[in-house]
Amino acid sequence: MNVSAFSDPVLPRLSARREVFWINPALSPNNGFCEGEGITAADVDAASDRLDRFAPLLKKLFPETAANGGLIESPLVGTERLQKALAAAGIPVKGRLMVKMDADLPVAGSVKARGGVYEVLAHTEDLAFRHGLLSGPGDDYLKLADEPARAFFAARKIQVGSTGNLGLSIGIMGAALGYKATVHMSADAKQWKKDLLRKKGAEVLEYDGDYAEAVANGRRLSDIDPDSYFVDDENSKNLFCGYAVAGRRLQAQLKKAGIPVDVDHPLFVYIPCGVGGAPGGVTYGLKSVFGSAVHCFFAEPVAAPCMLLGLASGQYNGICVQDIGLDGKTAADGLAVGRCSAVAAKWIRALLSGEATVRDDVLTPDMRLLWQTERLFIEPSAAAAFAPLKALLTTGQGARYLSERLSPAAAENATHILWATGGSLMPETERNRLLADGG
Repeated sequence: MNVSAFSDPVLPRLSARREVFWINPALSPNNGFCEGEGITAADVDAASDRLDRFAPLLKKLFPETAANGGLIESPLVGTERLQKALAAAGIPVKGRLMVKMDADLPVAGSVKARGGVYEVLAHTEDLAFRHGLLSGPGDDYLKLADEPARAFFAARKIQVGSTGNLGLSIGIMGAALGYKATVHMSADAKQWKKDLLRKKGAEVLEYDGDYAEAVANGRRLSDIDPDSYFVDDENSKNLFCGYAVAGRRLQAQLKKAGIPVDVDHPLFVYIPCGVGGAPGGVTYGLKSVFGSAVHCFFAEPVAAPCMLLGLASGQYNGICVQDIGLDGKTAADGLAVGRCSAVAAKWIRALLSGEATVRDDVLTPDMRLLWQTERLFIEPSAAAAFAPLKALLTTGQGARYLSERLSPAAAENATHILWATGGSLMPETERNRLLADGG
């Protein structure tokens, strides 16, 4: 495909596998919040309420959630040592730098635990209401851990296509409730993730092709089985809403920490992006809470910038990275996606501040830097979050973005959050290999 057919000048640079920093020309006026067609802030509130209803059951099934009363949540960590190390490397972060450790989320060890677990719970609640396992929202959800309910779920399937982390969340949660959980995994998926899923009781079907092939096969096999439910990462409103609950959770954490967020104390958030559901949902949730006070940026590999391609071309999922000569192959396995989610792209089109792409050889050094300075471990794909932070603070485009939207005082009072999207379930041998020579 001839990228010159599109007006956005970033596209030839994407085709050339160059690192780019792109400011979204469709960002809403004054960086404000606007609801998407078919989704509202009330949908996110409803998702939050549903997770509260399931909290006692989650606490029983996953004792590691007990400290948070059955809520699946991650710590927000201050990173002063990392901030000093970045400054020494010529990347001065004014204000406060923090890491949102979704790598440590209970159940699935990644940001996918938010949307993936929520999607399974939403489907489970729907079945429970329709078939009399629960009388309504006020019933005792612990009943769903009893034998009659488990026998009911054992006769039903949940399927998903994944490069890894979404598969972990769907497979682990589905199997814990008693479903026959099948995860269709692309060639990009790490072997340890496949092994862990099988250990947790899920079936794993492997494909030689990419993410798109895994999703297509999973959808096809699920569609011919009336007792199967397919989790559609490309089109799911439930997944999106589950991720979006993070906005309300982060608001509470910042308030507890005494950190203000307003136009004089802006919030900048940097999130790795694959198909777009997770970062899109998080962005939507943050914007619905903080409005113009929050600035959200995505990060994608140079080989698989599917969301940036979809947004910059205006084609959404009508174009894939292979169309512009890229192969989609990257060490960031969770981000190895060739075609973005159309619904996620449309819902965050006016909410996203911008994107940065990143080379594979940068990921492990940044992952090691976080470990060396803070003893926080994340997987390489999660380290992509560093890319838009660096680009915003070291490029002319970044300087223009900041000067046009922030006063000098506001820039000094900003809070910057790297959204660490996964890594805690990685086996120790794999972790040690990645950290070798890293301190």
